[in-house]
Amino acid sequence: MKKKFDPDFRHLVDAACNREASRLPLYEHGFDVGVVEQVIDEPVRDALDGTFAERVEGWRRIVRCALHLGYDCVPFERGLCTLVQGGRGLSGHGEVLIPDMDALERYPWECKLAEYIAHFEQDFAALQAALPEGMRAVGGVGNGPFETMQDFVPYQELVFLQADAPDVYAELWHRIGTLMFDVWSWVLSHYGETFAVCRFGDDLGFRSSTLLQPDEICSHVLPQYKRIIDLVHSYDKPFLLHSCGNIYAVMEDIIATGIDAKHSNEDAIDTFDVWVTRYGDRIGNFGGVEMNMMTLNTPDEVKEYVHTLLPKIVGHGGIAIGTGNQISDYTKPENWVAMTEAVREWRGEV
Repeated sequence: MKKKFDPDFRHLVDAACNREASRLPLYEHGFDVGVVEQVIDEPVRDALDGTFAERVEGWRRIVRCALHLGYDCVPFERGLCTLVQGGRGLSGHGEVLIPDMDALERYPWECKLAEYIAHFEQDFAALQAALPEGMRAVGGVGNGPFETMQDFVPYQELVFLQADAPDVYAELWHRIGTLMFDVWSWVLSHYGETFAVCRFGDDLGFRSSTLLQPDEICSHVLPQYKRIIDLVHSYDKPFLLHSCGNIYAVMEDIIATGIDAKHSNEDAIDTFDVWVTRYGDRIGNFGGVEMNMMTLNTPDEVKEYVHTLLPKIVGHGGIAIGTGNQISDYTKPENWVAMTEAVREWRGEV
């Protein structure tokens, strides 16, 4: 029989600050709405696109799902790429928006904060209204500088901009960082208390390497990280970086920017306990459960995986357990339930 679950976001804050939480927290980068609907057997998606009252109710249903599974925080972010090409450039289907300095100067940078507010203020307010006592969100403004850059200049074209117009290339990174700073400043000043931990996702790598040369990441991407991390810290909040891929070549430099915790892992690169062993003395580590396990295996196999993993990682700094990426639309709902039940069994709640 499950014990009554009372959320306490401070457990996730402790993990993000690399303190071992008194109750091992669950964490996800995102909840797919369709999977949430299957777990709670209630509609959610249509409500999130409705009136303000309907959006609040949609978030209350997401919260009910999170509480049912044992989460102290819900994931929430609204991405910068909405202001650019809506992710089409990031996915490789968009055009090059900034081919030269003239295009960079003509781009309506000064309008983008107002666009973001118009798009998303109701969502932030609805989330805030839906959160019960003891629960907060983790997230904020989605898309880091590298992802946003790719929505301006798709990845396959970025090398040409770097070679043909290095001044434009360098200045575009800075302009993106300034846009991020402005949007994050608005979110933190208006909705900062909604968030326990602030985060953006910026996938810097793939299975064998980083997607940019390490020196390019250090020269152009990480200075923009530091601007946001310092801002988040000025509001006394920890910062979590989500980044997929093999990013060992720049991890020391990423840690030097001041991140408090890191999320995302893939067993084909290294199992989660390796990340914990390498970095657990300096930063919190979030994740752990291979996405293939959540998709291809049975609930019993998921539970066994979690029960085998936990003794290897608990007691080694700030840990929050969940998938190595997120609850995606291809995640089996029964495996999500099994993963959370295994953690709650470890916590003595089941």
